Amino acid sequence: MDSKKVSSELNYSTKSGYRTHNCGELRIADVGKEVSIAGWVQTSRDKNHFAFVDVRDRYGITQCVFQKPKAETTEEEKAKMAMYEQARKLGREFVIMVKGKVLERVAKNKERPTGDVEIAPTSLTILNESKTPPFIIEDKTDGKEDIRMRYRYLDIRRNPVKDALILRHKCAQVVRQYLSGEGFIEVETPVLMKSTPEGARDFVVPSRMNPGQFYALPQSPQTFKQILMVAGMDRYFQIVKCFRDEELRADRQPEFTQIDCEMSFVTQEDVLNTFENMVRVIFKKMIGHEFKKFERMPYSVAMRDYGIDKPDLRYGMKLKNITKLCQGKNFKLFDEAELVVAIVCDGIGKWSNKKVKELDKLAKSQIIGAGGLIWIKCKDVKEKKGSFQSSISKFFKDDDLLPIANFCGAKTGDLICIMAGKDFKTRECMGKFRHEMGTKLGLRKGGFYGLWVVDFPLLEYDEEEKRWCAMHHPFTSPKPEDEKYLNTDPGKVRANAYDMVINGVEMGGGSIRIHDRGMQKTMFKLLGFTDEEAEAQFGFLMGAFEYGAPPHGGLAFGFDRMCSILGNETSIRNYIAFPKNKMGRDLMIDAPSKITKKQLNELYIAT
Repeated sequence: MDSKKVSSELNYSTKSGYRTHNCGELRIADVGKEVSIAGWVQTSRDKNHFAFVDVRDRYGITQCVFQKPKAETTEEEKAKMAMYEQARKLGREFVIMVKGKVLERVAKNKERPTGDVEIAPTSLTILNESKTPPFIIEDKTDGKEDIRMRYRYLDIRRNPVKDALILRHKCAQVVRQYLSGEGFIEVETPVLMKSTPEGARDFVVPSRMNPGQFYALPQSPQTFKQILMVAGMDRYFQIVKCFRDEELRADRQPEFTQIDCEMSFVTQEDVLNTFENMVRVIFKKMIGHEFKKFERMPYSVAMRDYGIDKPDLRYGMKLKNITKLCQGKNFKLFDEAELVVAIVCDGIGKWSNKKVKELDKLAKSQIIGAGGLIWIKCKDVKEKKGSFQSSISKFFKDDDLLPIANFCGAKTGDLICIMAGKDFKTRECMGKFRHEMGTKLGLRKGGFYGLWVVDFPLLEYDEEEKRWCAMHHPFTSPKPEDEKYLNTDPGKVRANAYDMVINGVEMGGGSIRIHDRGMQKTMFKLLGFTDEEAEAQFGFLMGAFEYGAPPHGGLAFGFDRMCSILGNETSIRNYIAFPKNKMGRDLMIDAPSKITKKQLNELYIAT
């Protein structure tokens, strides 16, 4: 959203006892009118007997020009002099009200919707003074992130944050309008609920009335929305706060918002069509983008060709399995590897060795987590002859490298990047490296590409705990045709699960749920629950399934992330009014904080 587009074409009035117009409203047609505006002082400049004051509010900026009178002989001239002196001393962020007459500007400002006019004030009222702000309140600011988070109420006055919050509001309106039009009912579910051991860590809340017992804040309303389907609500949605006690990064917060949805009597295809259409409507109405039909890609293909389950398909750079071409050359790393995999980076074979070696540092970084990077510069590539420079020239001569280059589709001037090791980890590291190289080479700019990743594994094996874990959650149903493998080969079972990916970012995900008590019991058993543990944790859901649970499925979108994609940003923080920092702290209110001994005693908590 562009703040410069905020104009007088509002479908509501902002008129009040303090203002006839807002600061983004006046136009050339208003010349000659007596008006009043109210807002914050953006700038105050004293030039050649004129005090220029820019007044800002949510809607825009209007220039007011206070003229110094040539004499002070009359009472009117004295009043004008006093107002001029008051105006030239205004500080940044003072809150003022100005009354006056609208004039046409001589030097117009084409960068501002109100740039054709200015106000010649007849009165100036200071409604509140302000301390000098700790950073410049402009689109480009000198404030570091921590200081801006500490003074978030000042940061929100800046257009980038203000516009992000307005975008979020408008997006929520579109979501509610679409889902309501499709027969979905918005239902609120509890914030204080039962803790469950699966998934991320819970935030827990001690119960004063039940000593030694705790609520958990919901990681999602998963069980409640399934129970709403058992209750016959048929179509449910909620724009809901969720909480996870996990490590933070740019696109992750301890409390976040989901568009949570569930439907009864639906297949996977029904769910995908409903919500693909919703996203089409959102992007069309919000930013004017029209999607092509979303591609459907099995998880196995995503991992094989892109190394991760949320590939950005705006560019190529597919992974190539070159294991057979690389082994048997007495290079231990390759000979002992389960997988040797490569990607081709177009045109950067001309980079200096120093610059290419920086990619090895990237591969070893925490972002990627690989053991290292092998590289091949393609100096001259022909079908039967080639010239190369590589980091493995001791073991691979040009004749050895040519089949690799041809298999990968590399051309003269390209750079081949290679990783080797355990199959899954190597593929995953190369997938992350592909994303980073896409960003570094400017391939992840512009446009939107929508994708459904489907047919995920139902389970994944935890080597540390020596047990199967749900890849999504314990309520995801298996593909009917794979149920026969549940007891004999669980890793072979595919889930009725799906993720929506846009530009390499997981926008949302969901599944067709288990609605049969017997199948749910089988799933809990595979996950290592005893009957008693399953009953203690999920007895309420299992009990509901005994009273006629319909087939049902759903999906949840990360609303904060959706807004950041619409706003073309990587961080979700601007789209959250009061976000936490990387340590999960709210710097503005200084939370979390200690509580009193009395409160601890009331909660039966010893320290």
